[in-house]
Amino acid sequence: MKLPPALLETWMRDYYFRAEIDIGSSGVEDFSFAEVRALLGIECADLDAVLLCDSETMGGRGLREALARRWAGGDAGRVMATHGSSEANFLLMTALLHPGDEVLVLDPCYPQLFAIAQAMGCRIRRWPLRLENGFRPDLDELRALLTPATRMVVANFPHNPTGATLTPAEQRALIDAVSAAGAYLVWDGAFAEMTYDTPPLPEPSLLYERAISMGTLSKGYGLPGLRVGWCLASPQVLGQMMGVRDYVTLHLSPLVELVAKRVIEEADRIVGMRMEVAARNRRLVGEWMEAHREWVRWVPPAGGVSAFPFFPGVPDTEAFCRTLADEQGVLLVPGECFGAPGFARLGFGRATETVREGLGRLSAGLRRHVEGRRGARPPREAVAAAP
Repeated sequence: MKLPPALLETWMRDYYFRAEIDIGSSGVEDFSFAEVRALLGIECADLDAVLLCDSETMGGRGLREALARRWAGGDAGRVMATHGSSEANFLLMTALLHPGDEVLVLDPCYPQLFAIAQAMGCRIRRWPLRLENGFRPDLDELRALLTPATRMVVANFPHNPTGATLTPAEQRALIDAVSAAGAYLVWDGAFAEMTYDTPPLPEPSLLYERAISMGTLSKGYGLPGLRVGWCLASPQVLGQMMGVRDYVTLHLSPLVELVAKRVIEEADRIVGMRMEVAARNRRLVGEWMEAHREWVRWVPPAGGVSAFPFFPGVPDTEAFCRTLADEQGVLLVPGECFGAPGFARLGFGRATETVREGLGRLSAGLRRHVEGRRGARPPREAVAAAP
């Protein structure tokens, strides 16, 4: 299996750690371990009691039971704890796919959700989300794309990078279409709890036996450094994934599992804290977009903490984002990392002061770029603080 270059991860490796201001990431503000301990009441004695032994292949019993209570109807037999959702994705695709299988993915798409399948020799088919349609998924188009050769459909709603999502009725229609084709539905739920105007969607693995859900503490929880995710699926699918895991990571750390279990038990509180800030920042971004409507087109995200604006006056968004990082110290992710030139992923999950400063610097960089190309008048100044 020859993996293609990971364009998004390469970009983040080049710029994430040296940027002064991050408005490109798709997660919320990170918690420190001190904050986590204080919030969850983790004492030194709790940590001292951890035996640094091997854990179970499927994940420690306590963590799996906590995950099952929240998402799997209490059935820990349908839960695997993983090294982030990235491991879950690798394990399930390696276990379930074969060369020549047809895999249907959204476009644009988080690269890992198709790159593993592509490297295995699968045929990738694209289900496009279009700016002119508000990035709304077209279910009739999905049905037309499904064929008897479709082995797997991969979806992530709320979507990364656009923030688009489905209604419960649309989700049900999607599941029905995938079920009629006899395919697996892989549901990346990294942003499942991060919605604004509607409740989170139902858990697909409880609605369809061939659905496989993934989740992570990296996005809405502000804990990417724990590297904890999960996979929800039938025991048969998890058993196949376990056979792959025997050759890679084996298991998680018991120390990490202790912290993750406590986090899941207080999930509503942890995610809620960060989503209050995200909602405020989303309004701030909306005001910035309105002030810059001459130069930027966007769709307000329904979930997650990233938008995917289009910059019609920027012919090379990758070069623009490099200049923005080098001259303004701002991380913005070019659409080229998602196969979508002309767009950029704009993240707004960080502290409001960080997002405001990043938008101000983006204004300066955009003004310089556009004026340099065509002598355009600058848009109105960056917006004041959102209420």
